[in-house]
Amino acid sequence: MSERLMKVLLIEDDPMVQEVNKQFVERVRGFQVTGVASTGLEGMELLRKLEPDLVILDIFMPLQDGLETLTQIRRQQLSVDVMVISAANDQHTIGRMLQNGAVDYIIKPFKFERVKQALEQYRSMKGLLEKDGAVSQNELDRLLFGSDARNASNPRVIPDTEATADQLPKGLQGITLKQITLFLLDNPHPLSAEEVAEGVGIARVTARRYLDYLEKSGKVRLDLQYGIGRPVNKYVISQH
Repeated sequence: MSERLMKVLLIEDDPMVQEVNKQFVERVRGFQVTGVASTGLEGMELLRKLEPDLVILDIFMPLQDGLETLTQIRRQQLSVDVMVISAANDQHTIGRMLQNGAVDYIIKPFKFERVKQALEQYRSMKGLLEKDGAVSQNELDRLLFGSDARNASNPRVIPDTEATADQLPKGLQGITLKQITLFLLDNPHPLSAEEVAEGVGIARVTARRYLDYLEKSGKVRLDLQYGIGRPVNKYVISQH
């Protein structure tokens, strides 16, 4: 049985961002952009016509902004999920969108890996909620926290770095090791040394030293990814 294709409607006024969003969405298996709107008003019309599974919504748009658009979607009880991709990074706006049921919120500028993570999480959520029968607590915990019930109250369980901090190779610091470990836990998909360096705020060569150490000690797993050009070393927390 083939996987159901998720239909996506983009509501974004910037033509360049429209194209980037479209390319990013369609690089993720199982997703297809079926419509693009430049204003909230146009987006509402396409939403009723196309009946997508997911709307990817900007905030700052002419005629009708994203806040009002999401409010209308909920007021009219339209059966669609909404993910926000916007430059708006103030707490009030983010809070309003989440209160109105946005399944994720991505702040511009953004990278493909973040969009991919959001879409894959969304696909997992839909797959779980659309299956027949009851959902177990462990299934729900894995979806919400990336863990089972044993870790649900503290999903960011840190691998045992305390025991090794005193025996770290010269030049490595225990606090930086923890920061990198936490960042990897918060981003369960494979990450390159460059992505880890940017996320933690350290130099790429420094990140690579810590990642190499974590890989040799079995705390992270090396995931070699092939694409155009040379293969890229990516790292992901080992699941024991």
